[in-house]
Amino acid sequence: MSHPHPDLDTPAPLAPGGVRVTPLGGLGEIGRNMTVVEHEGQLLVIDCGVLFPDDHHPGIDLILPDFSSIEDRLEQVQAIVLTHGHEDHIGAVPYLLRLKPDIPLVGSQLTLALVEAKLKEHRITPFTLGVAEGARERLGVFDCEFVAVNHSIPDALAVCVRTSGGTLLHTGDFKMDQLPLDGRLTDLRAFARLGEEGVDLFLTDSTNAEVPGFTTPEREIAPAIDKVFRHAERRIIVACFSSHVHRVQQVLDAASKAGRKVALIGRSMVRNMGIAAELGYLHVPDGVLVDVKALDDLPDRKVVLVCTGSQGEPMAALSRMANRDHRIEVGEGDTVLLASSLIPGNENAVYRVINGLMRLGATVVHKGNAKVHVSGHASAGELLYCYNIVKPRNVLPVHGEWRHLKANAELAVQTGVHPRGVVVVEDGVAVDLVGGRVRVAGAVECGYVYVDGSSVGEADETLLKDRRILRDEGFISVVVVVDSSSGKLVAGPEIIARGFTPDDIVFDEVRPRIEEALAQATAQGVTDSYQLQQVVRRTLGTWVGRRIRRRPMIIPTVIEA
Repeated sequence: MSHPHPDLDTPAPLAPGGVRVTPLGGLGEIGRNMTVVEHEGQLLVIDCGVLFPDDHHPGIDLILPDFSSIEDRLEQVQAIVLTHGHEDHIGAVPYLLRLKPDIPLVGSQLTLALVEAKLKEHRITPFTLGVAEGARERLGVFDCEFVAVNHSIPDALAVCVRTSGGTLLHTGDFKMDQLPLDGRLTDLRAFARLGEEGVDLFLTDSTNAEVPGFTTPEREIAPAIDKVFRHAERRIIVACFSSHVHRVQQVLDAASKAGRKVALIGRSMVRNMGIAAELGYLHVPDGVLVDVKALDDLPDRKVVLVCTGSQGEPMAALSRMANRDHRIEVGEGDTVLLASSLIPGNENAVYRVINGLMRLGATVVHKGNAKVHVSGHASAGELLYCYNIVKPRNVLPVHGEWRHLKANAELAVQTGVHPRGVVVVEDGVAVDLVGGRVRVAGAVECGYVYVDGSSVGEADETLLKDRRILRDEGFISVVVVVDSSSGKLVAGPEIIARGFTPDDIVFDEVRPRIEEALAQATAQGVTDSYQLQQVVRRTLGTWVGRRIRRRPMIIPTVIEA
């Protein structure tokens, strides 16, 4: 059953002995993953990530989950369980801990190291509990067992949450790579054991639910990367996520084989790979890694750069290289390797960067023309496999756009889960598990929370609408001076336009109309400056719409003299 958000009421109090699951992010979108589990008056948070803005969010740095529904209940939060260290699962932790810094963080060694480094920048020292696969911890009324899963970052975990009201199994992001680079398999034996015990609600990663078959093993892309390294004439620039340890490992190995030196570009890339190397998750061949300053003394054919920007982010290193706004100048003979998949919604930004790099003379190798990336998420065949092993009573697809959630739900039904036991919901919709059955209980407030420079939550849709108008339609300022006693026009209208038309002479046609409209208004006894501003705005807006087919932002100013 499907439940879009707007028609639902606020959830009634949870039935005694029941378990409530409320996703506050990650459903209907790729990113911002956060789920709140409630039982016997206590809360458990699973993941707390960010969503990266797209063209629809001008000026916004990050988008956070909406904490408002739990803000007055933070004393009841027993812990934040982090499944792995990607930004869309840990990026919002500092903003939640700003509200209550002593909420314990629970996760694997690498995940906690990455989030602690992030919290250090926010001057927050967290309480942490490190766990490994097979560990079992009591967090208030929640008995949590952690299960190894394979993903595109080491140390990823699924979490089984046992309560007196039922057992939940949350996969986090996962796939079933049978030849993982780090030898760490998704623990299907544990999944089967939990299935035998009885899983009342299975929360499963939906990102690749539309993709048939099985996700390609990571090892299969090594030959494609080696080929790029063999044939590149000059520098190689590799762009990937700053936490993609496996991909950086493959680049380091290929560089060592090709006799090249590697430099990491960007603060987050240097920080994360330093942590991974220190903890033993990244194995750096002797003499391969060098400081970026050492590149000036090396011939181009010996250089590899690893940077961020594989999603076309405007401030990331690769985008700035494409715009010639970076100390590293991309040129003829350089090879750029985009070693990541496209997050839905980022296609235009990525292709813009690819075109910019090719215009500068670079060869761009990406998933569309070479096998240089594989997904970190389970495809339909793997999901079917998991449903058959776990045999859950109920299913809540998580982590994906609406189409991914629906595809995942259909897979669950195909394996024998009763359609009434499969709930497809959006962010903010509360799902109750009572007596082994699921039902939608209602919905809590769950909007986007924008990080805009130093402000958090102050930017709203009205502000973004104004920015989109300024970006797409332009801006016109109109100044008129009127007599304070009679209201008659003394000077103006003075019209200044930006982002609208190259020649302001076009406004000569509308000035007499504004003067006439003001004269009519004052003849009818209108002298209030605000009302006169509205007269100017309506007159100019109507003319611009009909004459030039645009709807710019119009700022009228009436000065009384």
